Amino acid sequence: MVIDTPVDENVECRSLKEEAWREACEERWYRSQEAGRDLGESAIRHWVHVHWRGFLRARWIEHMLGVRFWTELGRDEFGILRKTPLDLRPLLNEVIGQLICGAENLNIICWSRRKSPPEQSAIRDLLNLINVNGHRLRCHFADDPA
Repeated sequence: MVIDTPVDENVECRSLKEEAWREACEERWYRSQEAGRDLGESAIRHWVHVHWRGFLRARWIEHMLGVRFWTELGRDEFGILRKTPLDLRPLLNEVIGQLICGAENLNIICWSRRKSPPEQSAIRDLLNLINVNGHRLRCHFADDPA
C-alpha cells in the first residue's frame, strides 16, 4: 500500500482510523470504569455515534489548514486553506470556527446574510473550497454508519 504523504516532510502524518480507534478505546475504558464493568462494543458504538462526525471534521480542517496530514484524506486538499488571501483570513477563521462547532453550509449561509455583499460572496467561495458535504466519511471500524 502506498501512503500519500505531504510535500513538507516536517508535517506530522497520522491515520484517522488509528486515531479514532484510540479515542474510541479510551471512551470505552472511561465508560466501563464508570459502569464498573466492561461495556465492550457498545461503548465503541457510542463513541462512533456521538463523536465521529466532530472528530472527522476537526481532523479534516487540520488537514486543509496544513497543520497535520491525515493519510485517509486527499493530498490535493492538504494545506489548501493556507492559500487563502490574507484579507479573507478573518472570514475564514469565522467560518472554520462555526464548522468546528458543527455548523453546516446552510447555517453559515444564514449567518453570512448579516455581512456585506462582498463578504457574503467570499463566504460562499470559501464554502465551495471547503466542501463540507464532500467530507462525510464512514467510520470503518464500527458496524454502525456515522
